[in-house]
Amino acid sequence: MEARAELKYARISPRKVQIVCDLIRGKDVEAATAILMATPKAASELLLKVLKSAAANAENNYGMNPEKLYVSATYANPGPILKRMMPRAQGRAYRINKRTSHITVVVSEK
Repeated sequence: MEARAELKYARISPRKVQIVCDLIRGKDVEAATAILMATPKAASELLLKVLKSAAANAENNYGMNPEKLYVSATYANPGPILKRMMPRAQGRAYRINKRTSHITVVVSEK
């Protein structure tokens, strides 16, 4: 049995989130929470929120034991890209891509 939580359209690049996802994949929920609290990355705050939501979904919706939960899967897929223009010299404009992510955390019971 598994429970999941998703955060869609997060305004952070999936490449940055994937670094933090690799830190907690396969860990106990308590250990993953401790790792995320101590990691100085912008993505760790978002992932902590999604992890807590997935653990709460497992406990409340599926009746799983919160002490036996572990992070079975976590990944960040790219969302839509916000395209913006940056003015440059001599009337030119360069495009700036502001990337978004869909972050998913799946927890299972041991």
